Amino acid sequence: MLNRVRSAVAHLVSSGGAPPPRPKSPDLPNSTSAPPAAPPQAPRSPPTRAGSGTAAPAKTVEARASFSRPTFLQLSPGGLRRADDHAGRAVQSPPDTGRRLPWSTGYAEVINAGKSRHNEDQACCEVVYVEGRRSVSGAPREPSRGQGLCFYYWGLFDGHAGGRAAEMASRLLHRHIREQLKDLVEILQDPSPPPLCLPSTPGAPGSSDSSHLVGPQSCWSSQKEVTHESLVVGAIENAFQLMDEQMARERRGHQVEGGCCALVVVYLLGKVAIIVRNGEIIPMSREFTPETERQRLQTLGFLKPELLGGEFTHLEFPRRVQPKELGQRMLYRDQNMTGWAYKKIELEDLRFPLVCGEGKKARMMATIGVTRGLGDHNLRVCSSTLPIKPFLSSFPEVRVYDLTQYEHCPDDVLVLGTDGLWDVTSDCEVAATVDRVLSAYEPNDPSRYTALAQALVLGARGTPRDRGWRLPNNKLGSGDDISVFVIPLGGPGSYS
Repeated sequence: MLNRVRSAVAHLVSSGGAPPPRPKSPDLPNSTSAPPAAPPQAPRSPPTRAGSGTAAPAKTVEARASFSRPTFLQLSPGGLRRADDHAGRAVQSPPDTGRRLPWSTGYAEVINAGKSRHNEDQACCEVVYVEGRRSVSGAPREPSRGQGLCFYYWGLFDGHAGGRAAEMASRLLHRHIREQLKDLVEILQDPSPPPLCLPSTPGAPGSSDSSHLVGPQSCWSSQKEVTHESLVVGAIENAFQLMDEQMARERRGHQVEGGCCALVVVYLLGKVAIIVRNGEIIPMSREFTPETERQRLQTLGFLKPELLGGEFTHLEFPRRVQPKELGQRMLYRDQNMTGWAYKKIELEDLRFPLVCGEGKKARMMATIGVTRGLGDHNLRVCSSTLPIKPFLSSFPEVRVYDLTQYEHCPDDVLVLGTDGLWDVTSDCEVAATVDRVLSAYEPNDPSRYTALAQALVLGARGTPRDRGWRLPNNKLGSGDDISVFVIPLGGPGSYS
């Protein structure tokens, strides 16, 4: 009944930040479309001024942007100050006003214990309406909401080096997904296989007959099978890439200099990304670290050695090679190897390894402990001008689960959490909390999922004791920002 989910429909890691209020992006519509039944979202919790002094405009913008919290928390200025208090670390959840998140989703968060100036996590929960851009036949589509699709969307964004990138992604990523789905509306509603090509608009470039360009039939002319599911996956992958490109364009004007991890769930046409059902833990995510992506990083360094700048070697050694070991044979592995072998140490092997360390201390280019993410376009190797971004992928890992293939009970939930939760809490411990909290509520009580999210956050935060935050076993609690979504899998709940 729990799921250790760091990557839902998508899991990315990087280092982050949150942009100040900015002009609407020219690449996206002005607002997120939603089905008529969904009420308008409350305005994002207003930023609080850090004081009444005459600070420089740039610093004022930074302070205001850093105070931004998710819209659905509906925090007053006083509540926003409490949410930003590192000493008290009060748990924040949406107000119990009867207007709940989609699917009666539970949410809770708490700020870090002083690790960063402000909470660098961000969250988004939306019902998004997608209206088709055109019909498959190429004829203009008459605007009609009845012809579109809805998808449910949950996103957690863990910023590093600030909160601006996380805040920007929380506002815009679901809009990029919507834009990528617009051409697919009619195709996804048609049970027949997707067309190989979409027709051009009459009179547009490329709309003329080009049959003379097609060569003779051959034994390679059979068409690959493409599923509707793979089209949605491709749309999500493209949306992440476009989000990253937008951050690159806007990083100067809006000072989006960091990056963020992204953990996203999209529910569309009965399918979602990650699941826990009937007491069974179903892992549908994995971490993207220098260790887990060692071979991808080494392959890129091998194929494009100029990216290493003569400062790094793409080979991995059990430890840093010493000059006195030149000519000796030492254990190593390259991009093709999962095991280890011996090689004669040469002069270029004295360079710093592209991937070094292990576990939480593993680093890429001696700088960053994550290998996929949004943003980080300005990140450089420490004491160097060598950029790290070429090795940081913006593409997510997408996994799909068909909800229609299993009858879920009210205790089947999807748990999404940032590192603040998972760094100190195991799958089994979360499962025990799920059982304990949900069993104390009636199955039809929608508040049970918010109570569960709060219990998970409190369990990871601990209580103040011995000049720190401690768990019941006296181990250190999480000093990081903690954000948790609990999504019931029984189906869409009331959104009134």
